[in-house]
Amino acid sequence: MSENRTSSLKETIRTLVYAVAIALFVRTFAYEPFNIPSGSMKPTLLVGDYLFVSKFSYGYSHYSLPFSLPLFEGRIFASMPERGDVAVFKLPSDNRTDYIKRIVGLPGDKMQMINGILHINDEPVEVRRLGTFRDDEKGRIVEEPLYEETLPNGRKHPILDLTSLGALDNTRVYQVPEGHVFAMGDNRDNSLDSRVDHVSYIPLVNLIGRADFLLFSVNGSARLWEPWKWPWAIRFHRMFQPIN
Repeated sequence: MSENRTSSLKETIRTLVYAVAIALFVRTFAYEPFNIPSGSMKPTLLVGDYLFVSKFSYGYSHYSLPFSLPLFEGRIFASMPERGDVAVFKLPSDNRTDYIKRIVGLPGDKMQMINGILHINDEPVEVRRLGTFRDDEKGRIVEEPLYEETLPNGRKHPILDLTSLGALDNTRVYQVPEGHVFAMGDNRDNSLDSRVDHVSYIPLVNLIGRADFLLFSVNGSARLWEPWKWPWAIRFHRMFQPIN
């Protein structure tokens, strides 16, 4: 009987070790889950969204590893992001905090905001009004002007823009250095991004991966101990959706 119990315990431990190893492998080399804590990427991403980031999209740096272990330098199997990609990266000012923004500028580009319009290499991007965006964060409905922005490569994505007179609606010219990209939030008047020194240009080595699809989403109106409210807190229409 004692031998059977010992054998059973060993099998359980072995199964747990295998499960942890597989989970670490998938998280490091394939997909890593993230959640959205702020509204800087509205309307594309909402507070309470849970998503998967493909770790293989841009290759691997030591930031791809658990705890960002500094086992090697540079990127392995590196590839350049495309304009319009929604990417997760380590904040360059501390190399610890995870940020998620949209890549709009590539190495060598000149970037500038003029009266709320993004200019890339001295050319304004196309912006057209789509209508009104309705957000249900914490069960409260908020309506904001919704626009569609078209980048030079033809990629289209929605943005929110309340005013053309905000603090970051008229900026200096940013010359993106080699080995870096320029990233902005889709919620243009409520995003700390490459327009501010706290974020600035994103080194390619800091990229973790591309946000590919939404898994789950809640609007924050129900607490964990309030199961009777869960059905109204879940954004069912956002589940299993690709991120564009």
